[in-house]
Amino acid sequence: MNSPTVSRVIPIQPVAAAMYQKQPRIQSRSVSGWFATWRWAMVWLTQGFFYGMPWLQWGGRQALLFNLETRRFYILGLVLYPQDLIYLAALLVLSALALFLCTAMAGRLWCGYACPQTVYTEVFMWIERRIEGDRSARLRLDKAPWGADKIVRRGAKHTAWLAAGLATGVTFVGYFVPMRALVPELATFTAAPSTLFWIAFYALATYGNAGFLREQMCKYICPYARFQSAMIDQDSLVIAYDAARGDPRGARTRKEAPAAQGLGDCVDCTLCVQVCPTGIDIRNGLQNECIACAACIDACDGVMDKLGYAKGLIRYATENGVANGWSRAQMLRRAFRPRVLVYSAVLLLAGGAFAASIAGRSAFQFDVIKDRGALARVVAQGAVENVYRLQVMNRTERAVTYRITAHGPDGLVLAAPDLTVEPTGIDSVIATARLPLAATAGLEGHSSPIVFDVTALAQCVPAGRVLHEKSTFYVPR
Repeated sequence: MNSPTVSRVIPIQPVAAAMYQKQPRIQSRSVSGWFATWRWAMVWLTQGFFYGMPWLQWGGRQALLFNLETRRFYILGLVLYPQDLIYLAALLVLSALALFLCTAMAGRLWCGYACPQTVYTEVFMWIERRIEGDRSARLRLDKAPWGADKIVRRGAKHTAWLAAGLATGVTFVGYFVPMRALVPELATFTAAPSTLFWIAFYALATYGNAGFLREQMCKYICPYARFQSAMIDQDSLVIAYDAARGDPRGARTRKEAPAAQGLGDCVDCTLCVQVCPTGIDIRNGLQNECIACAACIDACDGVMDKLGYAKGLIRYATENGVANGWSRAQMLRRAFRPRVLVYSAVLLLAGGAFAASIAGRSAFQFDVIKDRGALARVVAQGAVENVYRLQVMNRTERAVTYRITAHGPDGLVLAAPDLTVEPTGIDSVIATARLPLAATAGLEGHSSPIVFDVTALAQCVPAGRVLHEKSTFYVPR
């Protein structure tokens, strides 16, 4: 008799309903210290660049401008066109490689100090603290019933947030519409509806992301928290809690050493949790939600100072370093490991190729378009004539004159006037190539190669640059 088949079932554990409940709003406590100073330095640096660049002039125009209307992208002295988007793709690849390298070496430093979400959240939280007070005051205000004081404080906070978002929206659009024309248009209410739409869109996006989503963006929406685990290892520098030194945790008297009381250095004050912008407890180990802002390090170091203990209970360290008690020098020596060297080599090669491509980019470009309506025509005295349209793109910001010549079958004569193209403009000219009857012998019914040469005259820098483009000359039967 056959034994009954036993089905293997993967048990599904019931999920606590609390997971689907509304999460309480995180009200992080303000903190001061070495790393807080660095975070604010990055806020000033990034926002100084963001708000200042649209006002910077370069040769009489905006230094950084992506003008979608004219399809010209200006980056300092560089002028790019839609067909140059390959450079944007290369720049994105370089940025990704740099992010991979940074993560492999030091975890989510980008998230903690320079990510726009972090920077604007820091600014919005500063506004909130100035109007509503620090963490305890905000918690009391959250629980208080609606009254005049709460309405005034909340109204003032949201008004300030909207003003900051509006400034961000105007500045962002100023990278696509010349800022020195945009501001007068806004002041005189003559801005285009599409411009107003995008200003409102980015203003509300900033208001929503930095004012409301905050840590939700870092914990659930941004994919970086998920794939960072594939790039870090046990020798990556992360925020680490030294459990061997800190545990067991608990309150203690200062009259006896912690060891005599059976305790570690952690007093379980939970300040590291209160200052965390994502609301995690770093003492439970590294978590996806940690953005490496080091607020917990500043808070813990402050407590250690007051108690007279050594700093560094929570610190930047590697997993191997904490487990083995390594010094900082020993941990830094492990920075030059295979994955870091590979990322560095690839980034160096890609960056070098990108820089060489930009440096070798021609100051102009041209295309040859053969007349498809009549491949060839026979003119006076049996000569054969082909017609071409030459389109020249001037990539400089000055008018340039170009001389067009050609060489091909013996006896070929080209008739093409010099072409002057306006700054960053595109223009074309009709050129005719003629071959005398005597030179067409043996070429009947065939296409012969012809090469056009376009030479930039003295107005161009560098002058005398020649570009070549191939085409064909057809002789009918």
